Parts: sequence; C-alpha cells; structure tokens
Amino acid sequence: MSAKMFGRYVVSDPEICHGKPTFRGTRVMVAHVLEQVAEGMDWESIVAEWRGSVSQEAIAEAVRLAGRAFLDHAPEYMAPEYVLTPVAA
Repeated sequence: MSAKMFGRYVVSDPEICHGKPTFRGTRVMVAHVLEQVAEGMDWESIVAEWRGSVSQEAIAEAVRLAGRAFLDHAPEYMAPEYVLTPVAA
C-alpha cells in the first residue's frame, strides 16, 4: 500500500505512524494538532510547538478536512441521549 495525499499537507503513509494521517514530511500526527486547536491553542503557538514543521496553512487544511469528515460521518457520532424531541405548541 502506498502513501495517500488528502491535500497539499496531509498524508497517510503505512510506513509512518502506522498509517495515521500526518503532515507531509513529518511524523506529526494530524490528530495531535487538531487536539491542540480544540483546546484553544493559537495557531502561532502550535507552529512554534512543532518547531515550524507544521505551518498555519497545514493546520487550516487539517481543520477543513476534519470538518468535511465530520459532516460526511456526523450520524455515526450522534449519541441517542442528545437527540432533540419536538416540543408541543
């Protein structure tokens, strides 16, 4: 199996990090950076944390891809206890 490009910056290579999505040319997993974004870390700090190996453009691509994946698979993540029921008028 060969590497797959998901965009300009995100790649999945079975030889790197067990095929988990990483940023091209690094072993930085996209999931780690997305977690930093979710925690509210500013992007400049994320770039600094990874010593410039992950750019703001790469972070933006990862966020866009994650958003698209969520929209495509949202029903799989729906918890039944959070389903809204209509309120009688």
